[in-house]
Parts: sequence; structure tokens; C-alpha cells
Amino acid sequence: MPRSHPAQPVDLPPDAVAKEITYEAALAELEQIVQRMEGGQLPLEESIAAYRRGSDLLKHCQQKLSDAERKIEVLEGGALRDFDAASGAAQ
Repeated sequence: MPRSHPAQPVDLPPDAVAKEITYEAALAELEQIVQRMEGGQLPLEESIAAYRRGSDLLKHCQQKLSDAERKIEVLEGGALRDFDAASGAAQ
């Protein structure tokens, strides 16, 4: 029987869980998965499950970033502008 992953509730499918968490939480979980996989801590079946979960989390993060970019476009009148970190304003 495969071990459950502490960051993922067992009663929800992996892709449903990814839609319910914040970008930051998804990124943190993805980093944990990468560390576990790189550390060779997972047997084959758990590695496959972790890869699938990581893929779902990556898609979730990419979607969140895309959504944020669209919001910025709306705020800037439909045109993205470079942000100058020194002045704190869009150029």
C-alpha cells in the first residue's frame, strides 16, 4: 500500500486539490516533491504518483501566473509595461 503524502488530503483527487490551494502553497509542495524525488526517497510507484502530482501543481502555478498577468493587462489598460523596481512604477 503506497504511503500518503502529508500535504495532500486523501479524500480529493490530486488535480482537484491543486485548484483549491494558493500559488505559494502549490509551489512549496512542488519544491518538496522535487526534493524527495531528487533525494531518491521514493519507491517507483510513489515516484510516479509524485510526478503526476508535481505536474498538476506545475500547471496550477502556471495558470495562477497567467491569471495574474491578465489582471495586470486589465489594470494597465490592456498593455503590459515593464515594472521599474527602483521607482516602484510601470514604465
